[in-house]
Amino acid sequence: MSTAQIQDDPFKTMVFDPSDPDPWLALYLDHSLPIDDTAKRCLLMGQRSWSRRWLFPVSRPLVFVWFCLVKVFRAITPNWPNLNGLLHKTIYWGLRTFGSPETNTLILRHFHIGSELLAFMKANAGLGPDAKKVSSHPLRPTRLKDIEDNLFLQHDLNIFNFIIELNQALRAQDRELMPVASPDFSMISDSFADFEALPDGWLNKIDVQTAVEFYTPMYAVMLPRADFVRAAHSLQLDETVAIYMARILGTDYHLNFVKNGHPLIANSTLQAGFRLMMHGLDCEALHGWLRVLKARQARGLPLDPRNPTA
Repeated sequence: MSTAQIQDDPFKTMVFDPSDPDPWLALYLDHSLPIDDTAKRCLLMGQRSWSRRWLFPVSRPLVFVWFCLVKVFRAITPNWPNLNGLLHKTIYWGLRTFGSPETNTLILRHFHIGSELLAFMKANAGLGPDAKKVSSHPLRPTRLKDIEDNLFLQHDLNIFNFIIELNQALRAQDRELMPVASPDFSMISDSFADFEALPDGWLNKIDVQTAVEFYTPMYAVMLPRADFVRAAHSLQLDETVAIYMARILGTDYHLNFVKNGHPLIANSTLQAGFRLMMHGLDCEALHGWLRVLKARQARGLPLDPRNPTA
């Protein structure tokens, strides 16, 4: 999202009324999570928007009923229809037509972040020649049109394939992930390539949480049941990824802000919309933390800020 698309930015000034403080300004200024400034602004602009305050709560019961009907339908016919191509075209059309610039920025960012988190773990897993056994399919969309290329489905496949192949390689070597003296942060970007000018018409007002709530049951009805269940379970892999990173980094500080639940105890797919939002937040925080550590390494500081003598 370009600077020109940030209109009436409520966070451009720190002036506020102490008798009526803006809760969103407080969260914007808060730095308890190491989230990119653009991502935080986009998320908070959505949270304070009309669609999140009114459309989301009003439509949610209807979406829930629709979702329950979809689950019954998929119990009867788990494999038909399989409309993956149409699904991605529909998501592209919906985001282009109704998604706010902030919504579309967060969604495009997410694929870049996911690719870099997997690349970090692969580069620092110490697999040696066996690293080639861990496949990679980095996703770097810069246009909404890129969504049509099975972007969401490939994102889910990437994480499951990575975990399976990484652990197969580690087991073949009879070893675990271990702390790395000097981790490789070269794949962690401080900023991404510029995105296209995102649609900003009079209909482009839907925040990311409302968009997610609407598209989740659509995902369930247009994909075979196995594909949707896999996608829903992938949302709980944030804690798994965070544990892998803790083993590599030798610090577990970031486990404090990963809150999506361990996948060994699977949540209901009916909670997928909320968990998708938490997944996005977790990934932004993990990526932001790696940027912090990359900067500390470049300055010759210890990776763990809590241990100045490390």
